[in-house]
Amino acid sequence: MHDKIKSDHHDSVLFDESIKSLNIKSNGIYIDATLGRGGHTQGILNKLGKSGRLIGFDQDIEAINYAEKNLDDSRLILIHSNFSRLNQQLEKLNLIGNVDGILMDLGISSPQIDNADRGFSFNKDGALDMRMDQSQKMTAANWLRDSSEKTIADALYQYGEEKRSRVIASTIKEYQKNANLETTLELANLIKSVIKPEKNKHPATRSFQAIRIVINDELRMLSEVLDQSINALKKNGRLAIITFHSIEDRIVKQFIQKNSRPKQLPKGLPIISDKINPLILKDLGKVKPSSEEISINRRARSAILRVAEKC
Repeated sequence: MHDKIKSDHHDSVLFDESIKSLNIKSNGIYIDATLGRGGHTQGILNKLGKSGRLIGFDQDIEAINYAEKNLDDSRLILIHSNFSRLNQQLEKLNLIGNVDGILMDLGISSPQIDNADRGFSFNKDGALDMRMDQSQKMTAANWLRDSSEKTIADALYQYGEEKRSRVIASTIKEYQKNANLETTLELANLIKSVIKPEKNKHPATRSFQAIRIVINDELRMLSEVLDQSINALKKNGRLAIITFHSIEDRIVKQFIQKNSRPKQLPKGLPIISDKINPLILKDLGKVKPSSEEISINRRARSAILRVAEKC
C-alpha cells in the first residue's frame, strides 16, 4: 500500500512510480509544479524529513484554496502561479540551482473535469469556459466566437490531431451565424453531428483537448518550464513529468533527448565532443501505468512518465 490521498475523488496517476523516480532525500527541496488536489504533493511530504521543503505551484486558485485547507504542513510553500514562471518564483525564495526534484503532472485533474461549471467536460452541460487560470479573460466561448474558421480548423488539427478539423470548424461557424455557442453540450453535440463515433472515445475528445490547449497556451508554457527546470535543479536533481497525450509527450521526449546527447561536431577533429559539449541531462527512461492501475482509473490509460537527472 502507498501513501496516496484521495482528494475530491481524484486519483493521482502513476503515483508510486513518480514518487520513487524523484529519489527523495529527507532534507531535500522539491517542487510539485502541478499541485492539483495534492495527491503527489502529499506523497512527497510523506517522504520528507522535518528539514525538507516542498513548493507547490498551481495556476488554478481552487487548487491553492483546497491545499490551504487540506494540506496543512509547515514544510509546504504554496504559489498561485503558472509553472512557466518557475524561476521567477524560485528567485524570490533564493532557490535557483538548489532544487533536488521537480514533478509535473500535465493531466487535467478529475475535479476540474467533473465540475461542469469549469467547461472542460463534453459529458456535462456547463459554460464553455476551459480556463485553468480563472483570472484570465479569454474563455473557450470567446475564442470560438472571435476566431476564423481557418484558425479553429488549424488548432483542432495541430493540437487535437483531429482529421475532420475543417468540417468541425465549418459547422461551428455556420451554427454561430444564428446563435451564440455558449455551452459544452452545444459544442459536443455539434461535433457529434459531423463525426462518426469511435469505440471507447467520444467524438468531441480531440476537439475539446485542442481548444483547452489553445485557451491555456499549454504547449508554450510547457516548453518554457522545461527550459527553466535545468537552471532550477542542482547536480543529480531529478525531473519527472507525466503526460497524457502524444503532443505533450513528444515535447518532453525531445527536450530530454536534446539535452542528454552531445552536440555533433565535424568528424576528424582531434577532440572529444562530450568534453566540449558536456551533457546536461541523463535520460532515465519512461514508465507507463500497469494494467491494474488502468482498470482502476481509466484516465490513466494514456499516461507516460518520463524521468531525467541533471548531470
